[in-house]
Amino acid sequence: MRRSAVWFLLLAALLGLALLLAQRSGQTGLSDGDIASLLVKLGFIAMLSGAVLTLFRDRFAQAVQWALIWAVIALALVAGYTYRYDIKEAADRMMAELVPGRAASRGKVVEIARAQAGDFKITTKVNGAAVAMVLDTGASAVVLTHEAAKAAGLPLDFIKYNVNVDTANGRAQAAAVTLDRITVGGIVERSVPALIAPPGQLKVSLLGMSFLDRLESWEVRGGKLMMRPN
Repeated sequence: MRRSAVWFLLLAALLGLALLLAQRSGQTGLSDGDIASLLVKLGFIAMLSGAVLTLFRDRFAQAVQWALIWAVIALALVAGYTYRYDIKEAADRMMAELVPGRAASRGKVVEIARAQAGDFKITTKVNGAAVAMVLDTGASAVVLTHEAAKAAGLPLDFIKYNVNVDTANGRAQAAAVTLDRITVGGIVERSVPALIAPPGQLKVSLLGMSFLDRLESWEVRGGKLMMRPN
């Protein structure tokens, strides 16, 4: 079995020498850095294989089995790293289907699945604070509940409720503010005009047109809200 390990190392050395000769003659099409990296990896594989053969010199079948297992693990790691962005995008879309309000990205487009109640519950961040909202295309602006505004760090002690708004419960007054930023998935909009509802006037914050109008486009299609930023 030691002879097998020696022959394996010699084979790796010959492959490395062949690569160097091919590089000198300009036949590989690889840079010197690529060749050096390939030789290092080849040497590592040769050393690892030699160690496995030495450890399992009396159990060649088991050595081959472990070598195959490590080869599969290595291929899985390489494939995962190569397609990491595609895997993340697919995982985001799957989670968006399972968790209402969670945004999923498909390229530049952010998608949100419709909730079972029929509305679009959207998980946003306002000035960095997590705020649950409901899409309301009838609202001319983003409207925050008093609690959401407090979580976003807005100066509630200095605002004035002097803007007349129409709600489902009739006419009410709200305070006009400008939000530093609103984040929905990968979309970030800054300096967004918004309103703050008085305490007890609004149960959930509304994602209104002052946010949607800033996008390049948005639409509801196939039970999904699809938003594309500028």
